[in-house]
Amino acid sequence: MNMFELQNLENTAELHELESEVVLETTLAARVILFNDEDHTFDEVIRQIVKATRCSAPQAESLTLEVHFCGKARVYEGSMNDCLRVSAVLEEIALHTQIEF
Repeated sequence: MNMFELQNLENTAELHELESEVVLETTLAARVILFNDEDHTFDEVIRQIVKATRCSAPQAESLTLEVHFCGKARVYEGSMNDCLRVSAVLEEIALHTQIEF
């Protein structure tokens, strides 16, 4: 194997490693944290959590109460792509969210 072939093989291995890292980052479990605010009613938050996470209204109500009393709550856990989608829906009405690993 000559120098060019060896270098090309190393570049291919590095590329596969980078591709694996990207796939891993988008499939790892992440969490959407919703923070309490004084601007939204309970009903607004409940409706938005249902819309974003597709959970039941009673589950969303429970999460809303946790956000209210604890200052924040984990409202969703899933892949990074799903968490980005959920966070974007929650932020449609200017709710404050954060995504954590």
